Amino acid sequence: MIVWMDQFFVLLRNWLVGFLPVSLQGFAGVLLSVVTIVLLFPALFALAVWLERKGLGRMQNRLGPNRVGPFGLLQPIADGIKSLTKEDIVPLSADAPVHFLAPVVLVVAVFMGFAVLPMGRNMVLVDMDAGLLFYFAMGASTELAVFMAGWSSRNKYSLLGAMRAVAQMISYEVVLLLSSVAVVMISGSLSLTKIVEAQNHYTWGLPHWYIFTPWGLAGFIMYAIAATAETNRSPFDLPEGESELVAGYHTEYSGFKFALFFLGEYLAMFSISGLGSTLFLGGWSAPFSFLTWVPSWIWFFSKLMLSVFVFIWMRGTLPRLRQDQLMNFAWKFVLPFTLLNLMVTALWRFMGEGWERWVVCSAILVVVYVVMARVSLYKEHIRPRRYRYAD
Repeated sequence: MIVWMDQFFVLLRNWLVGFLPVSLQGFAGVLLSVVTIVLLFPALFALAVWLERKGLGRMQNRLGPNRVGPFGLLQPIADGIKSLTKEDIVPLSADAPVHFLAPVVLVVAVFMGFAVLPMGRNMVLVDMDAGLLFYFAMGASTELAVFMAGWSSRNKYSLLGAMRAVAQMISYEVVLLLSSVAVVMISGSLSLTKIVEAQNHYTWGLPHWYIFTPWGLAGFIMYAIAATAETNRSPFDLPEGESELVAGYHTEYSGFKFALFFLGEYLAMFSISGLGSTLFLGGWSAPFSFLTWVPSWIWFFSKLMLSVFVFIWMRGTLPRLRQDQLMNFAWKFVLPFTLLNLMVTALWRFMGEGWERWVVCSAILVVVYVVMARVSLYKEHIRPRRYRYAD
């Protein structure tokens, strides 16, 4: 019964394709999996939008959507219909083909990343030996889509927003990739399935997730920071700074094409949260050995939605950074610390088993972090704020 629940979707797919000739079963299985992904994550997008608007409403002491459907649950459907029926306005001077292709390229590139994410035991569309490399190759295409949108609009604000977005995404993508390299060094594989399997072990009921090691915790924090910047989420939502850029690289977009950018941003958030769970949180593995009877796909999507909740929480809590603060933080703090973490990971790998490596690796990371933080505060001349009031 437990195995049946865990492999329910795999067995359902095999049962459906079993009605077809043997020569078509492989193609039909892949097609069925693709359709499931294409339908599932937009549905999660609608749910996440409702949760975000409701959550931010609670944080800001207001109601959020509450008119369409019970508790406003049908608000995403109403917004989708509105986007489909709104007029599609394209500037006369815009490069129309590129203007049309930009949101399509963005959404397609994000969907391609889901192909290599193991969403449960035996639940991966393409089990590639270089799945992590494929994921980052697809992720790099999103920068091209953003620049296409800004450049083709023939609008100075759109182009400025696109350039800021590309600079930000490239800067933090370096950190994102290097923080993932630490996992590859320990697991010895670029296959996301093998990375999950390497963490699917237990000692005294506790999992061998990489986040529970000094280098894994540091790598996860750097990954989370870079992921927030990569997805243009607050406090790193500089490309969409309405106060100085109107709406950023999609200023000249309306109707369904604008909705595609919105969809792409949330899908990227799901994708990068899923990858972070796979690399550092054991993917579909259970948090305790006595909970392994729970279907693996439930654990994967639980971790994914927990990450999404943290994204929403940060948006309602943290103020937006300045552009110079954003870039300085990437190149002067996050990137050097990530490079240090790679050296600590190598030290952890070759010191062997024992408590000594826990002490040495933890000490190196803590001491360097404190020194770098102190130096950064001194250089930025950050002091306690003083409030002065009129007499």
